[in-house]
Amino acid sequence: EEEEEYLIDVPGDAADELLAHLKMYKLRRSKVTIGDESSCMSVHTVYGTLADGGSPPGYIAAVDPRHPSLGMRVLNIGNDDNNTSTTTHEERTSQFASLMSDYFPPSFGTYDVIRKLAGIAEGTELTNKTPLECNHDFLNSISFNKGCYLGQELTARTNFTGVIRKRIMPCVIVDTQMEVPRPWLWASMLQEHGLDGLDERAKAALMIDEDDEEEGGAGSEIMPPLLPRLSAPGAGGLVAMLSGSVLPLPDEGVAEEKKAEDEYKTMEEASKFVQEISSIAGENSKIVDTKDGRTIGKIVSSPAPGTTVLLAQMRMDRVGLLGGDNKWSRVNRILIGDSKKELRYLPFMPLWWPDVDSETGKGKIVEEEEEN
Repeated sequence: EEEEEYLIDVPGDAADELLAHLKMYKLRRSKVTIGDESSCMSVHTVYGTLADGGSPPGYIAAVDPRHPSLGMRVLNIGNDDNNTSTTTHEERTSQFASLMSDYFPPSFGTYDVIRKLAGIAEGTELTNKTPLECNHDFLNSISFNKGCYLGQELTARTNFTGVIRKRIMPCVIVDTQMEVPRPWLWASMLQEHGLDGLDERAKAALMIDEDDEEEGGAGSEIMPPLLPRLSAPGAGGLVAMLSGSVLPLPDEGVAEEKKAEDEYKTMEEASKFVQEISSIAGENSKIVDTKDGRTIGKIVSSPAPGTTVLLAQMRMDRVGLLGGDNKWSRVNRILIGDSKKELRYLPFMPLWWPDVDSETGKGKIVEEEEEN
């Protein structure tokens, strides 16, 4: 009789905790064995596809089940020609980079940046939070039709009858003197004044068709997202611009020496700001709105390397996604942790988020149109 084997791909910082948790529920006389195979296997990520050629020998690969924007998970399980049990993690990483060199350029550390730009928390970042607060209802991670599992009663009750008041979402931290990019400028106008508060340029960018509004009558307009909805690459472009990695084109007629001097100064100031945010925006640091002194969120994952984009568990009403008088404002001012420096936060909705119901904080159910 063949034995079945299951491999669980989990972040390293949570592996020991998960292993202890699983062993706690293993029956004494069970034939099931549970162990840590981290020392003889490695996980890699490819932002592309291996579909044409399939997985190389000794590897298994699949699109990340949470969302395709996280790429393909490639697991090095070893084979006769490349026995991973006799190699180190560094050697396996080098072997994989060499194997992929003809197809994809290596970029170590990219996964963590893209994951945070995509707004996905994992590992110990999820500790002491409910699955719905961690957006697992959006990430193919929860079944509401399945039998018993730990936490099912609370999860099901919240989904069917409760309100989700907090969710993990990505935020960009900027200086209060920095000009707010247009996506957030339009979001602030939309939250404050509705569609009537948007100018023609904003409506065009948000793909609002005035002819459709007139044909449908009052109240029939399709409301665009109340916060910018960004893909990981789109968010990365904006973050690069805000952090000084991408500079605006200089004015014509400016001397080359002056251009180089201005570019260096901008990059230096941006680098100092990134370092400053990295030092104060640690995990579990509170985000406080200076307007009323109330805590509006808590950081669950510190800024991605070289950026000021982080993951925070935010109160949905304070970002304008849950009913109430609170609106997200482009002129907000916040304090992070023990720092006294006033900053500004720019929250955004990952591309994989559905429209959020303003009364429940859950994803809206899209009803299919009946066929004529």
